[in-house]
Amino acid sequence: MTGPLMVSIEGTALNGSSRSRLMHPSIGGVILFARNYSSPEQLRALTGEIRALKSPELLIAVDQEGGRVQRFQEGFTRLPDMETIGKLFCTHRESGLALARATGYVLSGELRGCGVDFSFAPVLDLLSSNRAIGTRAFHLNPQVVSTLAHALASGMTLNGMRGVGKHFPGHSGVVEDPHEELPRDERSLGQLRKDDMQVYLNLDSETIAGVMSCHVLFPGVDPVPASLSYKFLTDELRGRLGFRGTIFSDDIMMGALGTIAAPEGLARMALEAGSDMVLLCNSDEVTDQVLESAELPPQSEASRGRLETMRPNAPYKTDDALMNEARERVTRHI
Repeated sequence: MTGPLMVSIEGTALNGSSRSRLMHPSIGGVILFARNYSSPEQLRALTGEIRALKSPELLIAVDQEGGRVQRFQEGFTRLPDMETIGKLFCTHRESGLALARATGYVLSGELRGCGVDFSFAPVLDLLSSNRAIGTRAFHLNPQVVSTLAHALASGMTLNGMRGVGKHFPGHSGVVEDPHEELPRDERSLGQLRKDDMQVYLNLDSETIAGVMSCHVLFPGVDPVPASLSYKFLTDELRGRLGFRGTIFSDDIMMGALGTIAAPEGLARMALEAGSDMVLLCNSDEVTDQVLESAELPPQSEASRGRLETMRPNAPYKTDDALMNEARERVTRHI
């Protein structure tokens, strides 16, 4: 059984405490950061260690978007940020689409070659002045964002990797960074449906099989942040928008949620709201606290099934003519 928590680890190899922690039945995945990486060879060894721990294997993920959010750099192809792709699309549509597909193809092939199952990408936020997003967004037009996100994800699927779109419903109405504080967006549900949520209409769960929620408060819709909101995750995303894929919470250890509840309470709230997997990052002590004290809601068969869809479903390529062409296209825009 793939448990509902995804956690981080310290260092470039597993130690005894990490191995013991990852064996807990509530843990179903590991998210890797720059601190876990020194070279492709080391990363392959680390992911091999993680996979060998239990069956079914732990899911292994990373934030490898391109631009300023690319955890693995040395030994990997540098990827353009999504705003660069969006600007190219607006001046030359076919070139922009080709760059999006090439970015997804390179991203997925290189990660899979090192044992990583998926990246939390593409970013579906609308381009705005939000400090957490900035150049990570494709464009301010929802239709352009949707078109480029699906193009990038289609490149990922050529290597058997599915995308995870983020961050639902969106950061475009706020400036604050949820890593530091809880942003407050005064827009109504009707306004959100006309703006940020447009990106999530007709989301293709075969290519974008996951969605990550955001830690933004929309007081006109729900008194709790979207990542903890049944109204947003179940009524809107699953209900009205018809999304059938996997829902991930963003890291519940971010500053935005610090005054809402203790970490074990946040994990429970996120799952009860409709998340399939909750991220707990950057604190082994807090992770242990949650594992020891949290009374997590029962995991449904449907939720476990959705998590299984995040596993790669086809062979990958890291060094063929198509990959070489994609790398050349990508590097022209760095």
